[in-house]
Amino acid sequence: MIPVTDAAAAEPATLAGHVEFLASLDPPRSFDHPDSLDRAAAYIAEELAQAGWTTREQPFEVRGNTYRNIVARRGPADAPRVVVGAHYDVHGDLPGADDNASGVAILIELARALRGYEPAVGLELVAYTLEEQPAFSLDAMGSGHHADELSAAGVEVRAMLALEMLGYFRDLPGTQRFPVPGLGWWYPTTGNFVGLIGRWQDRPLMQQVQAAMRTGGEVPVHYLASPLDFPGLDNSDHRNYWPHGWPAAMVTDTAYYRNPNYHTRFDIPGTLNYQRMAALVPALAAAVRSLTQIEESSSP
Repeated sequence: MIPVTDAAAAEPATLAGHVEFLASLDPPRSFDHPDSLDRAAAYIAEELAQAGWTTREQPFEVRGNTYRNIVARRGPADAPRVVVGAHYDVHGDLPGADDNASGVAILIELARALRGYEPAVGLELVAYTLEEQPAFSLDAMGSGHHADELSAAGVEVRAMLALEMLGYFRDLPGTQRFPVPGLGWWYPTTGNFVGLIGRWQDRPLMQQVQAAMRTGGEVPVHYLASPLDFPGLDNSDHRNYWPHGWPAAMVTDTAYYRNPNYHTRFDIPGTLNYQRMAALVPALAAAVRSLTQIEESSSP
């Protein structure tokens, strides 16, 4: 087995190339353009295959069109599962560099960082389609189809992480905003960190991921565990794993609380920080290794 080290597994230029390809698709990779979504899916599948993973498509029908998730899996088939996913569709006719070509690019390079890793439990890396409107919060979401498939098969999901907007960083004070007054007393007001966002009951998952990411990378990591009615808490694919009773959280640059280009034509590749994205890859690899170890049982 090839050892998995803590060395950086991604080159900034490689991440930039993934983002450039996805953000330049014409027409954009949105619900209204299934052909462009298919081109994005084919690109992702090929990149995951080149990273040493076996992939499959998970197709489903919505309004007479076929959409597809791309699923890469390794590890024991009969073991609990850890899922890491990122959506590759965009909102409307927009480039979607940060939202969410950044998450997909990191997912691809995470696969490459884990090329020789054999997890003790099942591990799935998933590129989802149809996270954005008009599918968001409805049964049409690709992550909902994936979660339902695992549930129907009787799979136990130990943890799920949604990679959602991970490319926008700023080192100036005051560049981080918050949905609730007073959070600036507890969290940095400089937008140069990654947030782990989830429900209060997902706190142990986020603490484990935070600890692992801090040992494996250089980007600051903070978590927020909150009741479900907290603004933005469920604004990604992790939401579809909660109804099945599984711990799930979002890994994010905090989207519109930091990035002024969110859901605009200015969300272009040149606005992202590929050095910081590259530093996130070994950090996330460390988190995956932590989550996919066999849990030691306590002595009676």
